[in-house]
Amino acid sequence: MTLQQEPVTLTEAATDAKSHLAEAAKRHLVMNFTPASKYRDDELPVFVRGEHCSVFDENGRRFFDGLAGLFCVQLGYTHGAEVGEAVREQLATLPFQTTWSVTHPPAAKLAHKLAQLAPGDLNRVFFASGGGESNEAAIKLARQYHITKGHHTRYKFIARRVAYHGTSFGAMSLNGMTDVRKMFEPLMNGVRHAHNTKRYRRPEGETEQQFTDFLLGELESLIVQEGPDTIAAIIMEPLQNAGGSLTPPTGYFQGVRALCDKYGILMIADEVITGYGRLGSWFGSTHYGFQPDMITFAKGIASAYVPLGGVIASDHIIETVLDGPVGMFNHALTYGGHPVACAAALKNIEIMEREGVVENVAQLTPYLAEKLGEVRDKHKKIVGDLRGDGFHRSFELVTNHEAKRWETDPISAADFVGKHLNPALAEVGLLCRVAIDAEGNPLVQVSPPLVMTRDDIDELADLLDRAFATATREAGL
Repeated sequence: MTLQQEPVTLTEAATDAKSHLAEAAKRHLVMNFTPASKYRDDELPVFVRGEHCSVFDENGRRFFDGLAGLFCVQLGYTHGAEVGEAVREQLATLPFQTTWSVTHPPAAKLAHKLAQLAPGDLNRVFFASGGGESNEAAIKLARQYHITKGHHTRYKFIARRVAYHGTSFGAMSLNGMTDVRKMFEPLMNGVRHAHNTKRYRRPEGETEQQFTDFLLGELESLIVQEGPDTIAAIIMEPLQNAGGSLTPPTGYFQGVRALCDKYGILMIADEVITGYGRLGSWFGSTHYGFQPDMITFAKGIASAYVPLGGVIASDHIIETVLDGPVGMFNHALTYGGHPVACAAALKNIEIMEREGVVENVAQLTPYLAEKLGEVRDKHKKIVGDLRGDGFHRSFELVTNHEAKRWETDPISAADFVGKHLNPALAEVGLLCRVAIDAEGNPLVQVSPPLVMTRDDIDELADLLDRAFATATREAGL
């Protein structure tokens, strides 16, 4: 199939391309985690422009981007020209160079800047192109660190149930999402999963301290059961995205850090989502007051304007590896530390600092919680829980509040989401993440651009209110 069969005028060509973009994508583009219906029967949105917290489709219709692209467009859609100018200058000066035994200004400057922003002695940066690559690199760095120290039995990793860490072989092995990993098993050997920090459905009357004690007790039991000398690292998101904005109880991460120190295990903070301001601090580990041995990052470092990720590791880890028999970190990526990507990230961070973007999140977090709380209270018929932190919030929907579950009668969760909630969100013009969690309940996640204002929060809450009202009414709930 071709989009253009014969010569046409510029105006006609633009119209023809516009009308066929969705068709071309359905025919030729294999999309990420996209169901078959989007290739066949469903309407496929084509977004062509962005501005502030909104994107516009090819018909000129505006949508409020309540998910910041995919938890990543920190600056929204207004600063692309400024970041683009930094990209243009870099392309004109040095469009590509590796970091294989050489360096270049953008990579050196960005590594230095990240060392200043990261907590403690996390001063060494390995660059990748995205979150999965970053977690893959962290796996290899942890393994090489322990091998260098002579701890050859330390090959296992502990992650959390329902957690998501990527789709490449090692990163997928860390995932606690059964449906994502099971068809590709067997995966990397030696990954175990502990409880996550979801409070909803915990025993009635359980205190926060009791919950923390339960989680840490189970984690230590798992370490002892597996053999402490077999565990290389524990990897956790400061706020767990999958499962719906799962926040840690008081003392949890401090307790995990203590267990890692006790048993000689490395602690990896997956900050692909929580890094670069999402929770109101530059890093989620700083926000929750704990010191990891590594931070993996991606997404927000360049507001996703260009692909970039990486690992920030402690001096001790890197020096140990460099002093080992191999004499280097035995890992490499052609695009790791790409000068254009690093230039974009430097400009992104410069704008974030200039505009006070991280401070904006911290300042407006209480107002966002208040307005979303009003939506929850107005729709108690279907909203069982609202949770999260900073600019990352999730509604868990239920029809049986006592059991905290979505019952199939009078309508299944899949039918409610597919036939009523998603169409209602499209009707009001709101982009957010809607999914059915591992326990069968619908989740609605909002994680908007970090430049959002009070007026934007009002609009976001209003759109959610209207969508919930329409979906509930149309579903007969």
